[in-house]
Amino acid sequence: MDAYVIHGGRPLAGTIRPQGNKNAALPMLAASLLSPQEVVLENVPAIRDVEAMVDLVGSLGAEVARDGDRITIRAEAIGTDEPAPALCRQIRASFLLAGPLLGRRGRAVLPRPGGDRIGRRPLDTHIHALHELGVEVEIGPGRYVLTAPRGLRGADVFLHETSVMATENVVMAAALAEGATTIHNAASEPHVQDLCRMLVGAGVPVEGIGTNRLHVIGVRELRGVRARVGVDHIEVGSLIALAALAGGEVRITGGRLPVDDRMIRIAFGKLGIVWETDGEDVVVPAGQELVVRDDLHGSIPRIEDAPWPGFPADLTSIALVAATQARGTILIHEKLFESRLFWVDRLIAMGARIVLCDPHRAVVVGPSPLQPQVLTSPDIRAGMAMLIAALCAPGESRIFNIAQIERGYERLDERLAALGARIERHADLEP
Repeated sequence: MDAYVIHGGRPLAGTIRPQGNKNAALPMLAASLLSPQEVVLENVPAIRDVEAMVDLVGSLGAEVARDGDRITIRAEAIGTDEPAPALCRQIRASFLLAGPLLGRRGRAVLPRPGGDRIGRRPLDTHIHALHELGVEVEIGPGRYVLTAPRGLRGADVFLHETSVMATENVVMAAALAEGATTIHNAASEPHVQDLCRMLVGAGVPVEGIGTNRLHVIGVRELRGVRARVGVDHIEVGSLIALAALAGGEVRITGGRLPVDDRMIRIAFGKLGIVWETDGEDVVVPAGQELVVRDDLHGSIPRIEDAPWPGFPADLTSIALVAATQARGTILIHEKLFESRLFWVDRLIAMGARIVLCDPHRAVVVGPSPLQPQVLTSPDIRAGMAMLIAALCAPGESRIFNIAQIERGYERLDERLAALGARIERHADLEP
């Protein structure tokens, strides 16, 4: 089994460039199917999830070419509305093909998608919203058959929850629907904004980008477009936490977070983590004093996730590890996914003082000297958190199932080694 071997306890310093946002690249690749003309996407990360989506797009009949971080797609003809089930099951984002396939072919047959097992992630919001656009859904054993027998038509849609993927699916379907669509309770994350700006570049009027109300006017055909995938703010947040814990000065080039990243700064600030901006760069100073900042009257503070612009759920695991190295007590409250904290027992085995109250809440008392361990990554974000913990623990740790980590982070071992981390990637290592 592939694994990382890490010798932790070393200060890190230097310069690192974050990758493009995986969660923007995936819907943008799906959206390339909406246009029969050439679509060029730049700053696309070379990670497993992206390669799976590239394979899916190509399997539907699109011509796909990659040159470095640039991918060119021409979907002049889409040969099928039934993408390969084996490919779909590799990533949850495969269900993002629903909107484009319904728009181009009026039909989409999709299996239950794969992805991280971090709790219940139902597709109800997608189904109900697409139904408002004229989509009929037949749910069979392990698959969904979606058809638009009278074509897609614009509608006034209220999402049952502020779902990122459901917002993206409805926006893409609305792009080729007849008339106007208004989406209420829409997600507004940076990756949703990237997708919407790409559609605007392809000739689709989209108003309200960055808000919870999107207004889309459908067009008969999208033109070709060149779009850039934005910086991955989750990776930037992960690198900020790692740098603060490691103790050296780290510059994250081109890593400036979106203007509405204030909750990330507020949440990390509760642990004493600070950083500066220098143009488009993020600079994490050396020698930070990691102390939990109590709430008013000495109350125990909390870090809790929420839809954007709240604290991102994908940084909850990172905040948990950071809290083990800060002096004081804090509550980490994961509200969105009931299985996100199930890896905490491994952190406790490393010496962290954590009380797991229930599937959603953990009380962390720090600082705790962490000890090296043999670990197995359960998902992308927990895997990155484990890696940060291993880099804080003097001695040799091993992390297995790193394919999960590499689904979301590009050449992570090489880039961290450039900062001074002792990390090696081994193939076929015995657990």
